[in-house]
Amino acid sequence: MLKGAIFDHDGLMFDTEKVWQRNWQKQAAAANIILPERFKYDISGTSGSTMKAVIEKYYHVSDGTEIMHTVIDGVHHDLSLSLEEKKGLHEILEMFRSHGIIMAVASSSDEEMIRRNLKKAGIELYFQAVVSSHHLARSKPAPDVFLEAARQIHLDPADCYVFEDAINGVKAGCAAGCRTIMIPDLTQPDEETKQRAAAVYPSLIEAMKAIEEGKI
Repeated sequence: MLKGAIFDHDGLMFDTEKVWQRNWQKQAAAANIILPERFKYDISGTSGSTMKAVIEKYYHVSDGTEIMHTVIDGVHHDLSLSLEEKKGLHEILEMFRSHGIIMAVASSSDEEMIRRNLKKAGIELYFQAVVSSHHLARSKPAPDVFLEAARQIHLDPADCYVFEDAINGVKAGCAAGCRTIMIPDLTQPDEETKQRAAAVYPSLIEAMKAIEEGKI
């Protein structure tokens, strides 16, 4: 078992990706745009300039800032009303804590949203660091957010698991040198992602069992 575990937020700990997609679709409908399936792959895990570039590509606008902020505000509102946890979240956190594993959150969501959701779920005390790519120069698929999380928990990235649901996140975790495990949410891994990830499991429960059995 490795020394650290770094968790993504959206779609991995919480069933929030569908909330994001609902808000993206709402803005697309307002502009009479049909978003292709590929949009989910490209937007998931992004923030800042990377997110704006994806918006500009698919919404056909020269500046994606307004759409980005409108969607973020909509997601904040929706999650303040309802927050669903992913299967096995509490179990895997408790398993890691029982083994003295240091844990962090590394996400493209803003820090206020992350901390509010952790508190609402009653799991904030499991984590020694919360890192948002909003504070970094690059978002996923760049490795920056995972490198910063490893730095904040004082571990080499190679000594950390990364748990991700999105292809961009898997790319980022692997680029950081972490042992990256994919738990797919809205998007299934392509062949390249299956080869890149250390493992792919249908839920955190299965990942937890594999770690306990020394398989990954």
